[in-house]
Amino acid sequence: MKLEVITQNENKEVQNSIISKIRDFINLKNLEPGEKLPSERMLSEKFEVTRSNVREAIQKLEFYGLLKSIPQSGTFVANIGVTAMNGMIDDIVSLEKPDFKSLVETRILLELKTAGLAASRRTEENLSQINEALEAFKVKVKKGEDAVQEDLLFHLAIAKASGNSSLNTLMLIITPEIITNFEKYHVCNDDRSLLGIKEHENIYNAIKDKNPQLAKENMKVHFKMLYDYCYNGKDA
Repeated sequence: MKLEVITQNENKEVQNSIISKIRDFINLKNLEPGEKLPSERMLSEKFEVTRSNVREAIQKLEFYGLLKSIPQSGTFVANIGVTAMNGMIDDIVSLEKPDFKSLVETRILLELKTAGLAASRRTEENLSQINEALEAFKVKVKKGEDAVQEDLLFHLAIAKASGNSSLNTLMLIITPEIITNFEKYHVCNDDRSLLGIKEHENIYNAIKDKNPQLAKENMKVHFKMLYDYCYNGKDA
């Protein structure tokens, strides 16, 4: 397995800019709920971006219930007040800029849950995938090579084994940003990676033995350094 990390910061900035411009357009034209927006082509020309960029921005606003697209008819302002709409759009844009500590904190909360669920629900196929990621991590660490991706692949395999698609999706969402920023913030050092092998093995064995409580306890031990980083202000 190989995890390809794609930096999407530039695309997010474009999308956020379009979302803000759509909000400004609605405010400028005093559009009311149920009123129609210009076509994607017209908006792309007005904002000087591609139609695909406009489409993605509209889809995001539709997802949050601020716009409504009707096939063959167009895109309309949803039934929501202007003040609420402006506030929600500000929140949507800010959601695209999570700080690293928030990502790590979210990861800790998610993984304590996924470890317990994985121990209860894992299949033999799940177990095989977790072990495959574990072995890949061990090989990289013992060679003295960077093993950040293999580490996270191990945790993603556990999330998949949890049998909870929402938890698995959340892990997939936050993982690329964590990989991008992991070394930037110097969360782990080489000695920590070697210790990580034993901690990963303990987590794996608890899941293998179908012991949810022990799996959660072992995951908590594994995340002690990250916990200190987030809650106690200690740099690793």
